Amino acid sequence: MKVGIDSIAFDIPKLHLPIKVLAENRNIEPEKLIKGLGLHKMSFPDVHQDVVTFAANAVYKLIQQENINPSEIARIYVGTESSVDSSKPIASYVSALLEQQFGEGTLRYCDTLDMTFACIGAVDALHTTLDFIRLNPTKKAIVVATDNAKYDLNSTGEYTQGAGAIALLITANPKILSFSQEVGLSSQGVFDFFKPRRYVSKNEILNTTDNPEWFGILENEIAFYKEQPVFDGQYSNQCYINRITEAYFHYKEITNQSGTLFNNWENILMHLPYCFQARRTFVEIYAKENNLTDDIKTISKSEDYLEFVNKTIFPSEIASGQIGNMYTGSIFLGMLSTLCYHFQNETEIQDKKFGFIAYGSGSKSKVFEAQVEANWKSAIKKVPLFETLDNSTEIDFGTYISLHKKERNHSVLQPKNEFVLDFIEKENPVLVGARYYKFA
Repeated sequence: MKVGIDSIAFDIPKLHLPIKVLAENRNIEPEKLIKGLGLHKMSFPDVHQDVVTFAANAVYKLIQQENINPSEIARIYVGTESSVDSSKPIASYVSALLEQQFGEGTLRYCDTLDMTFACIGAVDALHTTLDFIRLNPTKKAIVVATDNAKYDLNSTGEYTQGAGAIALLITANPKILSFSQEVGLSSQGVFDFFKPRRYVSKNEILNTTDNPEWFGILENEIAFYKEQPVFDGQYSNQCYINRITEAYFHYKEITNQSGTLFNNWENILMHLPYCFQARRTFVEIYAKENNLTDDIKTISKSEDYLEFVNKTIFPSEIASGQIGNMYTGSIFLGMLSTLCYHFQNETEIQDKKFGFIAYGSGSKSKVFEAQVEANWKSAIKKVPLFETLDNSTEIDFGTYISLHKKERNHSVLQPKNEFVLDFIEKENPVLVGARYYKFA
């Protein structure tokens, strides 16, 4: 029995800042980011958007697109590293919002859960859901990757920012992709990128030696959380290379394959923290598999490797360069970009295999395969990825800064037929911090 992705929907910010504008305001040569990293646009959430609205809108589109009866959905599992609450999962927000539209209780018997492991959390959610469908082949399940990849202003991660959600309908006998059961793995606990709780004393804030009650906090030590990560770019890149290489050869070992593994793959789909990350890092595996002894830079610029990249990796980069990093969603955005590319170019890819190479900081990599199914075209023609990217609204640098600093109190674009963040409770002591959403 085959199990995999039956249909796909997505939701992304409607706003973007051209990378050229960001580069000029940061005194960076634009071509360094455009030609060097493959970046063209950086999507950014509007005032009314967050990871909950992205997830809910993606799932809502999926349900409408496929005319699914919500009561038939057995689970909604969310992969994210941008949760809005340390206890209440995004998935529970999503089910509640869907019930606003489809009726109270329509998702009462749907299992909801969030999974977090940096950028690989949605892959983990996918794998556990594939196993669920293998055991329950008549059921339908949805996996959602939703994130906001936000970095500090003027940091080396700023130009990689992006946001959005991808929703995947997982079923038996899927229309688009069916997945292998084998998964190559490599994991090591490291601090290459993380989002810690940070602490400051009241003495530092209030300039006092006492410990007065402050906004209901009795402790002298106050914990706070930033959306932006602590990271070491060079170290994180090396962890990425180490994990994907080990997971790749682990997959090759457990599937008893002696030849060059990637020769079996029509396309290679990798986590893309920026557009050209895959082509810059896969060269290590390419060199090992081909027993090449030249230095990596020479190999990466060789005619053979560039031809290989153009055929296998380039299709996944198209959307990434227009959106930016989506953390847990980036590998699935690359997958959708690849499928839309083949659909647009009328490529015959039925029965071809895709190689997935996922990565999450902290750190872990998973390598697995999927086969393109017979009805992939009928499913992908419903997904207007490239058309949506073409219709994105450009913002100026000042608007970007005000959005980043959360200084705006009104949206840049008025929402239309979508879930939006309405307000956050500040007064009621038993609901303080509760986030309320509506369909606008």
